[in-house]
Amino acid sequence: MDSPSVRSRAISSALRLGVRPLLHYLPGHATGIRTARSTVDAASLLMRPCGGVRIEGLNERPGGDLGERPVKGEWLFPRDAPEGPPGGAVLYLHGGGYVACSPRTHRPITSRLAHDTGLPVLAPRYRLAPEHPFPAPLEDAVTAYRWLLARGVPASGIVIAGDSAGGHLAAVLAGEICRLDLPAPAGLALFSPWVDLTCELSAQAQDGARDPYISAASARRVARLVVGPAGFDDPRLALLTCAWTDVPPVLIQVGGAEVLRTEAEAFADALRSAGADCDLQVWDGQMHVFQILNRVLPEAGEAMREAAEFICSVTHHTSPGRTEAA
Repeated sequence: MDSPSVRSRAISSALRLGVRPLLHYLPGHATGIRTARSTVDAASLLMRPCGGVRIEGLNERPGGDLGERPVKGEWLFPRDAPEGPPGGAVLYLHGGGYVACSPRTHRPITSRLAHDTGLPVLAPRYRLAPEHPFPAPLEDAVTAYRWLLARGVPASGIVIAGDSAGGHLAAVLAGEICRLDLPAPAGLALFSPWVDLTCELSAQAQDGARDPYISAASARRVARLVVGPAGFDDPRLALLTCAWTDVPPVLIQVGGAEVLRTEAEAFADALRSAGADCDLQVWDGQMHVFQILNRVLPEAGEAMREAAEFICSVTHHTSPGRTEAA
């Protein structure tokens, strides 16, 4: 990708000086996590969602074979969305290290996806660590996927997407769908996925990366909260050693400056070695989950358009932009 814009370099420098030191020394315990949650929630109020999208809260108890836990979160519908069950959807799993953030904090991404693809986006509110360590988030993600299927959305029209920890959860969900013999989704779209929760790869890349706000040490502290007493032994956590057979097409976008870049590259190699169709995009000089700044950064806007094209291609859905162009 092209070299970063002046605006991108300025924002990265500000984050490196102001935010990264705070996150690097943030204690890995409940009090520190609560502080991080409050800070992120307050900051999210400054980022407006994309226009032309209708947001509806969701709190529905599936019942039957789907269990008793309610599906919570929100729907984001594009303007003029038809009534009735959608023929496709994006299931978006937000990032935040499995310990912070929510569907609301990620509306700049989810609303943009709904706008650019013309598909509704379901952003579930999955349970967070340390109160609910893994596999609680995965259980909630599986319930959300099964709920979409039960609602009449065909698997061939569903793309599972996510950023950072949500990118990890999206990939883990794809593996779990295969293990449970559920219908496979149409594709996966991963933004700066946190592939290796042991942080071994990111620790090796730490010296060479100029990540504006994430360090391998802080990620490792958070990861211990995510896995809980069970540790890192759950094979579902290890994306690099899974047998990725019959995987749908995958798009991975990662910033060239972020410490998680080597993880994304290793994951792309693992998928391709298993025969998967994987498009890895490394955006030069960009930070972790730069897509969330798509109203500010030209690179983020272009990345979101690339993601929308991928989603439309694998779901065989015609986006509003393509219709207008035609």
